[in-house]
Amino acid sequence: MLMERILSRENLLTALKRVEQNKGSHGIDGMSVKFLRRHLYENWDSLRETLRTGNYHPSPVRRVEIPKPNGGVRLLGIPTVTDRFIQQSIAQVLTPIFDPTFSENSYGFRPNRSAHDAIRKAKGYIKEGFRWVIDMDLEKFFDKVNHDKLMGILAKRIEDRILLKLIRKYLQSGVMLNGVVQSTEEGTPQGGPLSPLLSNIILDKLDKELEARGHKFVRYADDCNIHVQSFKAGERVFESITTFIEQKLKLKVNRDKSAVDRPWKRKFLGFSFTWNKEPKVRIAKQSIKRFKTKIREITSRSKPFPMEVRIEMLNRYLTGWCGYFALADTPSKFKEFDEWIRRRLRMCEWKQWKKPKTRVRKLIGLGVADYKAYEWGNSRKKYWRIACSPILHKTLDNSYWSQRGLRSLYNRYEILRQT
Repeated sequence: MLMERILSRENLLTALKRVEQNKGSHGIDGMSVKFLRRHLYENWDSLRETLRTGNYHPSPVRRVEIPKPNGGVRLLGIPTVTDRFIQQSIAQVLTPIFDPTFSENSYGFRPNRSAHDAIRKAKGYIKEGFRWVIDMDLEKFFDKVNHDKLMGILAKRIEDRILLKLIRKYLQSGVMLNGVVQSTEEGTPQGGPLSPLLSNIILDKLDKELEARGHKFVRYADDCNIHVQSFKAGERVFESITTFIEQKLKLKVNRDKSAVDRPWKRKFLGFSFTWNKEPKVRIAKQSIKRFKTKIREITSRSKPFPMEVRIEMLNRYLTGWCGYFALADTPSKFKEFDEWIRRRLRMCEWKQWKKPKTRVRKLIGLGVADYKAYEWGNSRKKYWRIACSPILHKTLDNSYWSQRGLRSLYNRYEILRQT
């Protein structure tokens, strides 16, 4: 029985550690992760019994709206920490059963696979001459999954009726919105540990169909790119696969966001490609736009952060950002970003010096001749213009910011590319 494996001590301890490591927000009961271990210690006997007998009832998820970069919101459903723990326990047992049967072209939420692997695969297809892409966008995928369809697929591989009943309860646990519980007739709540596995289980049907037709494709969760050799072939495949998705999987393709186009004109997992015969991975324009918006927030001169705090915030953000986007084959972009960030910091520093006499004193302290310091200290040029002036370039140079603790984005990129 799978429920016995799920409720085994070893599996539960692994799940508990994973939930504690992931931290995350509270559910509708307000309990945070740090209280989970004590809660389980005090209530485990009764909780285990309800799970074993099939009488456990999951709590509704807490609705959270995350703004999307291109407008609209992504709806997340945050389960209680107890439900996250149970879902994690289930996912750990089901993953070894289902994952080995998934397609080699599926990369999302799978062990030892990443978005970078998906990008490399797509790059390989372009290099082979498949220079048209069908960019499929599934409309509100996590909110539209058909429960009966999903449970039918699960029932073919899982014989444990108590487990199947529990999974259906999670699918139908409902959403708490403004204190009112709303029932969920379709969808898998985006936010629980079980949701990624369930999404891959239902979309594996799409993968198998694409493989049977001999298509070159890459899928990461609900982002699917199919590579073909001509626009005409792309249009034909787009129509036939859309029919399959909508009729067989009971999902909906967003025709406004889907398209048959050149890969270098589309965005995939934050990246795009160059049109060269030997294609290069580049950062998508939308990703650069989001990056610059975030940097502008941190380096806004209207926010009176101390410079040490700004630099700490920058380092924290840039470390994660570079860790993901270092896959791009465009070192010049990282140099360009470094220069732009330093200019924004010079602008903030100049603003913080405020008075002309303070600016004169600071410039002299940085080795500027008295007359030059007086000339620039009393300048009426705008902050952004001054930030690019020779005087600040010379005084607030790379070594100055390095000593203040700013880590170079380009240097970090070079290190990551070598590892």
